[in-house]
Amino acid sequence: MSRRPVSGVLDLLRKYIQGGQFTKPVRIDGKVVIITGCNTGLGKETVLDLAARGAHIHMACRDKVKCEEAKNEIIEKTGNTNIFNRELDLASLDSIRSFARKFIEEEKRLDILINNAGVMAIPKSLTKDGFEMQIGVNHMGHFLLTNLLLDMLKASSPSRIINLSSIAHQWFYMNKDDLNSDKSYSKYQAYSQSKLANVLFTKSLAKRLEGTGVTVNAVHPGIVRTNLGRYLSYSFVRKVLRPATSFFFKTPKSGAQTTLAVALDPELEKVTGKYFSDCKIKKEAAAARDDNLAEWLWKTSDEWTKLSASTSPV
Repeated sequence: MSRRPVSGVLDLLRKYIQGGQFTKPVRIDGKVVIITGCNTGLGKETVLDLAARGAHIHMACRDKVKCEEAKNEIIEKTGNTNIFNRELDLASLDSIRSFARKFIEEEKRLDILINNAGVMAIPKSLTKDGFEMQIGVNHMGHFLLTNLLLDMLKASSPSRIINLSSIAHQWFYMNKDDLNSDKSYSKYQAYSQSKLANVLFTKSLAKRLEGTGVTVNAVHPGIVRTNLGRYLSYSFVRKVLRPATSFFFKTPKSGAQTTLAVALDPELEKVTGKYFSDCKIKKEAAAARDDNLAEWLWKTSDEWTKLSASTSPV
């Protein structure tokens, strides 16, 4: 076989691996967006695309220095100066409440909330409020943040919420007896149940938002070459696959496409409570369709974050 046919096959394979792409020329000039965890990787690519479409973006990040560098780069590339560096530590309920309070004081609307931030398969550690870090950051933090901003999202409808989940939500069960991993800890199971929590939260919230004009959907970005899996560096899989990631994994830009589609596609304006991958609705795991489990998780999340116990939402 000549080199040209082989090259052609490899090009087609790479295009297939990159998955669905959102190509509609949608403008969102002046629309207000919050995206968490966006100074690098998927989040940064998402901000870059939205900025080029005219969005007014709050980059909600834990590391203000890195966020400032990313913000300046995005402004330089897009010419959009309505990009703002905002401090948010999803491992702190106080930080989340402070961020929400300041945002509500500063802005009059919120059109798109993208809960993008996450940690993956990390050594066991706790948030400032004593939550296992993966369930704390990936789910509890976003649960509280989203609920604190719901009134503004409703007032700005039609508006959209996008929760970054993962195909990993299918891999393990929700450990109701040890959600905080106090008795035992598996970094992979903890990650998986946090991603299952993202989908369950999406389902529960969609029901609660019926008739408001606010939609909420979960997305799986694909297997993407980012720093998210840095704690897998000593695993067998990481060692074997690392040299091939530049070919067999999605780029961050391709990984952002499903988020962009769900956030922007006019045809999805009224679609809610769904799970997307490669810019298409996909079937989620059976556990993610368990209404009783979803309601248990909502009540547990409410208790952990003290959402209902607050006299004021912020």
